Amino acid sequence: MNLKKALNKTKQERESHGGRGGSSSPAASPSFPAARSGSDWHAPVYSESKTVSIDLDTAVRNHCVALSADFTEVDYYKVLRTQLRQIGKEKTWNTIMVTSVAPGEGKTVTAINLAATFAREYNQTVLLVDADLRRQSIHRYLGYPSSSGLRDYLEERAPMNDIITWPGIEKFTVISGGQPVEESAELMGSPRMQTLVAELKSRYADRYVIFDVPPVMGGADALAFAPLVDCIIIVVGVGITLRQDLTKALEMLPQEKMAGFVLNRFDRATAHRYGH
Repeated sequence: MNLKKALNKTKQERESHGGRGGSSSPAASPSFPAARSGSDWHAPVYSESKTVSIDLDTAVRNHCVALSADFTEVDYYKVLRTQLRQIGKEKTWNTIMVTSVAPGEGKTVTAINLAATFAREYNQTVLLVDADLRRQSIHRYLGYPSSSGLRDYLEERAPMNDIITWPGIEKFTVISGGQPVEESAELMGSPRMQTLVAELKSRYADRYVIFDVPPVMGGADALAFAPLVDCIIIVVGVGITLRQDLTKALEMLPQEKMAGFVLNRFDRATAHRYGH
């Protein structure tokens, strides 16, 4: 489905739920599968999280296609999800770092779409964390305002519950927003960050945690954070990423944590190479 048709459909869905204004209400957010009836699994309680409203028009224009099942690109994210789940079960991995070689290669869009695709699974929750402290943008991609985020927790200005938001999508929570910080590498590798990642990894057995992390060649943030997660995905921009830069980035990251690559901005000629 093309962008115009998808936008029209999301508008119709929002209006049918009584949405008003430029942002959709949580009740009008995309409908994701609920937990299987009769199972021992129970959906999370979101009363401790701040409820926000995604602007579906903004999200779709920013290519957050996995919020809707109407885009064929969602199938590629499902393949990536399946591959990561298979690796995760084998190695008990559930914390995923999404990065790129350089800016503009699509890491944030990939992180959002991958997280939304995980949330579509039955009996599976996901937490998406905007760990790009210099230019946090997940909330802007999804079209909702946010004045606090990961930095506020790391600098002990806010408790965890105050920075977790629920965009009205079952099984999907987000940490995003806050003021940018220049000395971000120190926070990324800080003891408080180490404690946070360990807690998020072990708190819920059914949850994947996806971190949107700055580009490898853009500073020391990705290198400082990489040892804290289970696995790493590098987003490669077709026609953008230079081979020599990719080689350098790979040499800088822990090889045992590399889960693979995602090709972004691919065309039909390269679509068969998409994924892990």
